[in-house]
Amino acid sequence: MIRLSELKLPLDHPEHALPALIHNTLNISPEELKSFSIYKRSYDARKQKLLLVYIVDVELHSAQLEAHLLAKFTGNSHVRPAPDMAYHLVAKFSEAPAIRPVVIGFGPCGIFAAMMLAQMGFKPIVIERGKPVRERTKDTWGLWRKRVLHTESNVQFGEGGAGTFSDGKLWSQIKDPRFLGRKVMTEFVKAGAPEEILLVSKPHIGTFRLVKVVENMREQIIAMGGEIRFQQRVSDFHIENGHIRGLTIENLADGSNYDLRADHVVLALGHSSRDTFAKLHERGVYMEAKPFSVGFRIEHPQGLIDRARLGQHAGHPLLGAADYKLVHHASNGRSVYSFCMCPGGTVVAATSEENRVVTNGMSQYSRNERNANAGIVVGISPTDYPGGPLAGIAFQRQLESHAFTLGGSTYEAPGQLVGDFIAGKPSTELGSVEPSYKPGVYLTDLASALPEYAITAMREALPAFGKKIKGFDMHDAVLTGVETRTSSPLRITRGSDFQSLNVKGLYPAGEGASYAGGILSAGVDGIEVAEAVAKFI
Repeated sequence: MIRLSELKLPLDHPEHALPALIHNTLNISPEELKSFSIYKRSYDARKQKLLLVYIVDVELHSAQLEAHLLAKFTGNSHVRPAPDMAYHLVAKFSEAPAIRPVVIGFGPCGIFAAMMLAQMGFKPIVIERGKPVRERTKDTWGLWRKRVLHTESNVQFGEGGAGTFSDGKLWSQIKDPRFLGRKVMTEFVKAGAPEEILLVSKPHIGTFRLVKVVENMREQIIAMGGEIRFQQRVSDFHIENGHIRGLTIENLADGSNYDLRADHVVLALGHSSRDTFAKLHERGVYMEAKPFSVGFRIEHPQGLIDRARLGQHAGHPLLGAADYKLVHHASNGRSVYSFCMCPGGTVVAATSEENRVVTNGMSQYSRNERNANAGIVVGISPTDYPGGPLAGIAFQRQLESHAFTLGGSTYEAPGQLVGDFIAGKPSTELGSVEPSYKPGVYLTDLASALPEYAITAMREALPAFGKKIKGFDMHDAVLTGVETRTSSPLRITRGSDFQSLNVKGLYPAGEGASYAGGILSAGVDGIEVAEAVAKFI
């Protein structure tokens, strides 16, 4: 197989144009081409004439001709042997160990850790504090529609993790020499995700589709002997002589408690399991504070973003709703950047604790809502919140509690028009952009919602972003606050064996332990951690 890259064609090219380009690139006849498959499709919008860019894997009828062409194009980075992207299990056992591995958390990392352990024959036990995804969805809508928060079943907690109520983005900038990301997406497709996620450059699934995909993956794990225990919260860790030996678990459905023997525990907690972080710290598990970011959500008309990014091609069905990625280095030394951009989506209430307000973004697969939204966040470091590994959590809580008060103490989010924010005056009425956040937006002055250095940096960044995307700093665009859960504020540090530095058998994983940042990277980390567990059982 030969992999060809940088094959460029017009946006509306005919179907025969791609095989013709393959023939011309390799200087072969149509009869010599046996088949080809699209590995990746993206677009190049840097020039007025937008082009589609393909990476394809080509199979010829003659293996000798393939070898000849690869030798001929030696040194050409766009003509190379197609890599082996197949996933190969590192172990396979016919019987599960007497003490089965335990996975705490059933978000993307926990799902893939459990999936791989199940495929290897280990019959893992999954402990998930939240509810199954459909029940969880009802509880989440309870906050959005009725202002009723379920602290154990919400955007952060429950089957599927925080990624369920997001854009379902499936791309990452991690190094992936083993193509584990391909394994993640292949499993998603197997569970019902659209097959196009395997070839588009920025694949996404969307919330509604993710619900069914997650359910199907759960059933696959159970069919292989795995066990998923919902509404079970880990309340303590039993550590003996530097090794995990068990867990105390509270059944949230009836209030009972029980102990579970465990010698290998995957910590796929997610970034909002604050009580579990505190218990791990109390038990002496090594962790450290780390940088993260805080800010607001910003909303624009999606059409404005489409026109700015795609020009005359805005609205083309093959391109869909346009996205963006922005960075500004402010004069006070702070970095301001866009985070978790959701084309054609909504801003959602994402708190997991009472009397606090947290914002996040979400899109459906169609991405056809009226607004585009993204986090506009400012990087901060432990020097901004000194006090040890848990100090970042205290800092987040302070901002979230203040946002609750600024929003009128009803779970409405405090909001402000971009023009007013830059000018430093409160907003009193909306303009042309209707915010999507539910239960609602309470217009106010966001100047006190973040530290002064963050406000100053954002006021400088927004006009700078307006120079990159025309209209980005439009007066009527809406800011809502606060965005605090961009990533975990701490790292549960692990060694090269994927185990905690000072507690053997404990495997920190995913976003909560700061080893991932999004669905795809969390899934990849879950696979790698499961492989590490297999080596030590």
